[in-house]
Amino acid sequence: MAPIASIEYFRVLPRWLFVKVCDLEGNYGWGEATLEGHSLAVEGCLDTMIARFVGYEADDIEHLWQSVYRLSFYRGGPVIQSALSGIDIALWDLKARRLNVPLYQLLGGRVRNKVRVYAWIGGDRPRDVEVAAKERLAQGFKAIKMNATEGTEWLDSPETLKSAVERLKTVKALGLDAGIDFHGRIHKPMAKQLAKALEPYGPLFIEEPLLSEHPEGIKQLSKLTTCPIALGERLYSRWDFKPFLQDSSVDIIQPDIAHCGGLSELKKIATMAEAYDVGVAPHCPLGPIALAACMQFAMSTPNFVIQEMSVGIHYNLEAGEYDITNYVKDASVWDVKEGYVEGLKGMGLGIEVDEEEVRRVAATAAPWKVKEFMGPDGGIQEW
Repeated sequence: MAPIASIEYFRVLPRWLFVKVCDLEGNYGWGEATLEGHSLAVEGCLDTMIARFVGYEADDIEHLWQSVYRLSFYRGGPVIQSALSGIDIALWDLKARRLNVPLYQLLGGRVRNKVRVYAWIGGDRPRDVEVAAKERLAQGFKAIKMNATEGTEWLDSPETLKSAVERLKTVKALGLDAGIDFHGRIHKPMAKQLAKALEPYGPLFIEEPLLSEHPEGIKQLSKLTTCPIALGERLYSRWDFKPFLQDSSVDIIQPDIAHCGGLSELKKIATMAEAYDVGVAPHCPLGPIALAACMQFAMSTPNFVIQEMSVGIHYNLEAGEYDITNYVKDASVWDVKEGYVEGLKGMGLGIEVDEEEVRRVAATAAPWKVKEFMGPDGGIQEW
């Protein structure tokens, strides 16, 4: 055991925030605290945590987690939980590296050898899905996710939903499973219609059919469709997930390891979900460190179902050369074969971070800005 000696963070392209923790014996670990579009807020929160937690025992991960959550008085939320995630993941990586074992060994060991994955197609305003789907098939994927619609009015013409059905039919005809992300863009009058229209064509799941701040609407929708309902990227702790599990309104939960308090909390959320026969498909349109942590989770969690990968996602393409193949010394760990990625076998998170590249890019990387959708009348639409 050794105290924490330093905590550093690095804002890197395309829109990620990495965290490195070192102890006084020279051990280190990497985490990810990305909160898309709100990096400056998380960085400010990390500054307060650095001042507070340097000197804490690096091995006492749960104690540090509880100290952040319970001694902050104002608990949870995306900013605090994302900052905590970065430190928590880094401490798990540090401990596993110090013990010279893959991180999943500290979480009960393996329950599987490889991890089922999916990738994005179509972009924020979905288009050209047939070409993109064929590319994903060639890359080894058997499942994809795409946005259901562009920006949609609160009450829009039913005609606006027809293209979403056609895109699903196109992708399914190629032999791919497809998750359909409503992205919280669609309000209840349209969400009910779209879920019914998609149902005959068998989406893998419908994601955030309504924003999670509308639990009563999601409960109502769950009684109207047989499509599996998934949500959770905008829920930040087991207490946020609890009402959705208790009212049986969701089939798959999607906590984000970089938003929900890290690996410590993700495991607890998953265990709680297992008791309700709910699977876990972690949200992760993020960087390689978050993905590696999700892989360790998947390897050790019985009710894990499928993992999101951000390789080639539209946000990464907008930044040019930066993707999950950056910032790691061996990008072959992300190779996809027959819809799966082999379980990571290295020590700790199972990846080696290219610290030189991280520091070089972080020296000039600007914060990523959240997208904005406006309707034809100039009013705000949900992004």
